Formats: sequence, C-alpha cells, structure tokens
Amino acid sequence: MTLFLNILELFGTVAFALSGAMVGIQKRLDLFGVVFLGIVTAVGGGVLRDLMIGVTPPRCFQDPVYLLVACAAALLFFLPFIRRPLARHEKTFELFLFTTDSLGLAVFTVSGVQAGYASSPSFNPILLVFIGMLTGTGGGVLRDILADETPYIFQKHVYATASLAGAVLFVIFHRLNANWYGSWLVSIGAVFLIRCLASHYKWNLPKATE
Repeated sequence: MTLFLNILELFGTVAFALSGAMVGIQKRLDLFGVVFLGIVTAVGGGVLRDLMIGVTPPRCFQDPVYLLVACAAALLFFLPFIRRPLARHEKTFELFLFTTDSLGLAVFTVSGVQAGYASSPSFNPILLVFIGMLTGTGGGVLRDILADETPYIFQKHVYATASLAGAVLFVIFHRLNANWYGSWLVSIGAVFLIRCLASHYKWNLPKATE
C-alpha cells in the first residue's frame, strides 16, 4: 500500500511540475523561471503544510526525492525536442496531465491530513481539513501568484472543492476509526471522481456578478 501511494505521489509530482513548467513557457520565462515554477507547483503545497504544522525544515528538503523529480520533469519539459513531440498528440497529453494531476491532488490532499494527524493528534477537524486542502492545492496557488494569474482553483472545475471533499471524508473516516487503508482509497477515489465528473460535465461553482 505504501509503495502504491508513493507511486501515485510521484505521478502527481510530475504532473504538477509539468503544469508549472507549461505556465512558465507560456509566459516566456527563462530556464530558471520555468524550472522554478515547476518545482513550486509540485512541492509548494507540502512546504506550506509543513510550515503550518511546525515541521522545519520542510520534508521536501529533508528527503529531496520529490523535489528532484519535479526539477527533472520541468527541466526535460523545457527542452524543445522533448516538448514538441508531446504537443503533436495534444489530446493524449492533456488526458495524461489531467489524470495524473487529479491523482496527485487526491493523494496529496489525503497525505496532508495524515501528516496533520502524525504531527499532533490534538489538531481539530477544521484545521486538519484545511491542512489537507492546502497540501493539495497550495502549489498551484503559488504558481499562479508568481505568474501573475488569478489562481486556477478559484475559477474552474471545482478543483479546490474536490480537495475539500476528500479531506472532510478522510477526517470523518478517521474519527469513526475506519480501516486506515480503506479510508485512504475511498477518500482518494472521491477526489478523483469529483474531478472527473466536474471536467466531463463542466461543473463550476456560481461566479460573482456585478
């Protein structure tokens, strides 16, 4: 189970890194800017989580596997001879990014809640839910702020709402003393299913009007 979750986290890390790198390329940033946005997108949520719960230095610097994977993914995507063949199969590439990004969001949300429990069993449920959502979405928010864009999570496809639902579900399962592995799988599945349904049916929350 741990190996399976680690694999999902690695896929999610790559997807987040590529999404950050794509924003950097669209903004015509240099190599450092593209790679930096990729890394921030991939590990930013985890860094914010660790700072909130008092883990210093953040885990991505203690065990830099995910940071290095994000750096490598963004660096490779920056290279035109790698990026251009992917662009030729745009729909397939977009489906790959969507799938891995959704899995990454789901896994990082639940792992964020678990990290909160591991840090202090006394954390209240509201804080734990916030920690989970912050872990799943924080990197994307940092990416958009650095790129001078309105954060994606406030605009399309109930992205943050899916993360919120998964975090709430995992906290409920934990308080009911449900099976730990089953709680992981159901909560991850809920986030992923909501993302898929929202994308397919173009679900969005009501937007503000003048």
